[in-house]
Amino acid sequence: MADGLTVPFALAAGLSGAVAATKIIVVAGLAEIAAGSIAMGLGGYLAAKSDADHYESELRREEREVKEIPEEEAREVLEVFLHYGLTREESIPIVESLQQRPKQWIDFMMRFELGLEEPDPKRALQSATTIAGAYIVGGLIPLAPYMLVAEARTALISSVVFTLLALFVFGAIKGHYTGMPPVPSAMRTAVIGGLAAAAAFGIAKLVSE
Repeated sequence: MADGLTVPFALAAGLSGAVAATKIIVVAGLAEIAAGSIAMGLGGYLAAKSDADHYESELRREEREVKEIPEEEAREVLEVFLHYGLTREESIPIVESLQQRPKQWIDFMMRFELGLEEPDPKRALQSATTIAGAYIVGGLIPLAPYMLVAEARTALISSVVFTLLALFVFGAIKGHYTGMPPVPSAMRTAVIGGLAAAAAFGIAKLVSE
C-alpha cells in the first residue's frame, strides 16, 4: 500500500509539472496503477511459490537423508540440543526417541536445523491478491483529486494533502504492528513519499521548460 500511495503520487505530481490537463494525468495514473498492481501482485505470488518450492525441496532432502544417513542426521539433532544448552547426557535420550518417530524427526530438522515452517498452500494466491489490492487502493488516493478537479495545479494541492495524510496514517499503523513508535514511523513514511513526489515534480517541471 505504501508503494501504491507513493508511486502514482509521484507520477501524478510529476505530470502536473509538465501538463495542465488532468485527463492525461488520470489516464497515465490508472495505467501505472494497473501495471504496478499486476507487477507487485505477481512478485508476491512468485515469492510465496518460491518459498513453498524451497520448503518441499528441503523436505524431500531431509526425508532422503533420514533413510540413507540416519547416524549423521542424529548427530545434527544432538548438536541442536547442545546449542540450546542441554548436556550430551540429557540430549541422547531425546535424539533416540526422535529416531523412533521419523515424521516428527524430519519436522524437528526442518524447524530447528533449517529454520523452515511449512507454508500455507493458499499463501501464494492470498499474497498476490492482498498486495495487488492494497496497491490499487493506495494508488487511487492520490489520483482521486485529478478525477474530480479539471485544473491540474488545483488537483495537485488536494492530492498532496490527501496522500501525505494517508501516508502518515499508514506509517502510524505500520509502526504499531511492527513494534516501532507510531509517530516516527508515520513521519518517515510521509517524508519518503513527499520527497519522491517533489523530485518527480521538479524533474518534470525542469524538462518541460
